[in-house]
Amino acid sequence: MKKYKQKTRKAITKRFKVTKSGKVLRMPSGQDHLLSKQSSSKRRRLRKLVQVAEAEAKKIKKLLKI
Repeated sequence: MKKYKQKTRKAITKRFKVTKSGKVLRMPSGQDHLLSKQSSSKRRRLRKLVQVAEAEAKKIKKLLKI
């Protein structure tokens, strides 16, 4: 009986990035709309990637087949 490969979740690959050391990074929330209310320093801070919690990172790596 032939076994089939599991496909990677494309939604996960678009939302997360894995570094060479194995850390999982994501974009922070709060940057879609109502940006004029936010200070420029907060908007700059929101541009940077943030690290995902270790428990969540395990689940994401599993879905990415890493």
